[in-house]
Amino acid sequence: MFGTDYGIDLGTASVLVYVKGKGIVLNEPSVVAIDKSSGKKIAVGEDARLMIGRTPGNIMAIRPMRDGVIADYQTTEIMLKYFLKKAGIKTWPFIKNRVVVCIPSGVTEVEERAVKQAASKAGATHVKVVEEPYAAAIGAGLDIFGPEGNLVIDIGGGTTDIAVISLGGIVTKTSIRMGGDRLDESIIRYIRKEYNLMIGERTAEDIKISVGCAIPEGNSENNEIDVRGRDLITGLPKTVTVNSKMTYKAMEEALEVIVAGVKEVLERTPPELAADIMNRGIIMTGGGSMVHSLDVRIARETGLAVMLADNPISCVALGTGKVLDSFK
Repeated sequence: MFGTDYGIDLGTASVLVYVKGKGIVLNEPSVVAIDKSSGKKIAVGEDARLMIGRTPGNIMAIRPMRDGVIADYQTTEIMLKYFLKKAGIKTWPFIKNRVVVCIPSGVTEVEERAVKQAASKAGATHVKVVEEPYAAAIGAGLDIFGPEGNLVIDIGGGTTDIAVISLGGIVTKTSIRMGGDRLDESIIRYIRKEYNLMIGERTAEDIKISVGCAIPEGNSENNEIDVRGRDLITGLPKTVTVNSKMTYKAMEEALEVIVAGVKEVLERTPPELAADIMNRGIIMTGGGSMVHSLDVRIARETGLAVMLADNPISCVALGTGKVLDSFK
């Protein structure tokens, strides 16, 4: 039987597809634009993301993944079929495609089964699911099969997965239904409260990437960005200036939850593995881990060395590729 092996990082914010022998061939936003009247897809991925907040009444831009799990099953199926087809999947009868899909470590059996079914209907013959921190650790180049302990923090769009891994398995873990999307929402709320200005999700994400900051000091007031939105009082377009210290205030509550999750996992870690983590430090992966100075904040709060993976966004997808090599 012929077939191809695929690894999928099915994220809340974006989907990455790994093809065995080719590497990561696709990295697109988890967004689908649908015509309300006919129910047909109009655009998927980056083309659909550009429509968020800009669609006329008959078009709806949907993000089918929420908090790391499937919120809209039919739309997720449409999205997966499109991405796998774009990645070159063949669905002929004699083709046997094997697919590894990453899921957050705290999902229920029902949520896991929904992911498997969506992948099967998208063209997968055999489906295996792996937990995101496990795949992230492999993709970051850690030796997870040795007796030493490794602490991984994977901050995605909808979830933050924190896990201690040793001897090829997860020893202790926690999954927080909070990630980059929650940070965006915090920025939207802060600007609405401080300036009576309504901004969209894309604008909030741009603010987070440009001037987002996880510690209050050490940032120049000149690290600023002009933000345009709609004034809630006059209803007219308006421009305000936002700097790094403002984004720190906006994201403080959400960041504190992530730091508390790291401390909780460390408290439950066996003493021998805790000693290993003290020597080896913490590795951070995922797009949310790239918020400026977040690694510095976690290092201060825990007293441990914290390192950002070489390619944080791609770690989970690269990890699925290595899992494919041992697919049974």
